[in-house]
Amino acid sequence: MIKAIFFDIDGTLVNKNAKALVSTKQAIEKAQAQGIICGVATGRGPVHLSQQIDELNLDVFVTYNGQLVYTEEETIRADHFCDETLKRIVSFSDFYHRQIMFGSRRSLEGSSLMRFGQKKWAKKLVRFLPKHFPTTFVKNLISRFSIHRKAQRYHDLDILKEPIYQCVLLSPQAEFDFLSEQLPGCQLTRSNPYTLDIIPIGGSKLAGIQKCAEYFGFTLDEVMAFGDSWNDIEMLSGVGFGVAMGNAEGEVKKVAKYVTRTNEEDGIYQALQYYGVIM
Repeated sequence: MIKAIFFDIDGTLVNKNAKALVSTKQAIEKAQAQGIICGVATGRGPVHLSQQIDELNLDVFVTYNGQLVYTEEETIRADHFCDETLKRIVSFSDFYHRQIMFGSRRSLEGSSLMRFGQKKWAKKLVRFLPKHFPTTFVKNLISRFSIHRKAQRYHDLDILKEPIYQCVLLSPQAEFDFLSEQLPGCQLTRSNPYTLDIIPIGGSKLAGIQKCAEYFGFTLDEVMAFGDSWNDIEMLSGVGFGVAMGNAEGEVKKVAKYVTRTNEEDGIYQALQYYGVIM
């Protein structure tokens, strides 16, 4: 029996215009009417989250890849970087002149280039870029915009006085082994070819969902989850009903128990019908 459903956001819960399909809204309402808990499991933070999920009336929010989990009334999990690990990330970013953002509960601050990328029209522009961008281009982009070379340019950020739950680094996929060596104590994951999410070791969307299970009183076997990208793999393989969107990466589809239609083609509604959650 399915007692909770969690949705990734980009490429899953919303379409290319960052809107939830009418069928998706109907599916969630029908599931909630049966007492099923519905929430997001996302790499995004709480900042502007209601707009990013098209102001859907959800029950729980697994954010920052599981590091910050909450309802409207209560915090369920808040697992931030320890001081030593955060200092290592900041020192690495300053030494190598990297573009990085730091995520607290209230804001996401850091690289001016990446803040620009958060703008709505910039996100729309990204849709016209190739899905699998050449590694050399991303490396050149990193080099081209690493122009603020004064010492300790990130150390002085006020946000670093707050608990930091996730960092987002502009990075090509080919850098994974290098970054794993440079950033011990960190878990590395990504939802797109351009940026890497850095969270405390042991963190994941699945870990955040597990905390929800303990809080609400259900098991992972009673959870359905939807996703489309690499940071959804552990989640989809770890819950009872892992559903990959039709537009998902090939690796994601391989671990899913079911592959539904795309996020543009009523995929969520169709999967809930397939499992008999809604009629």
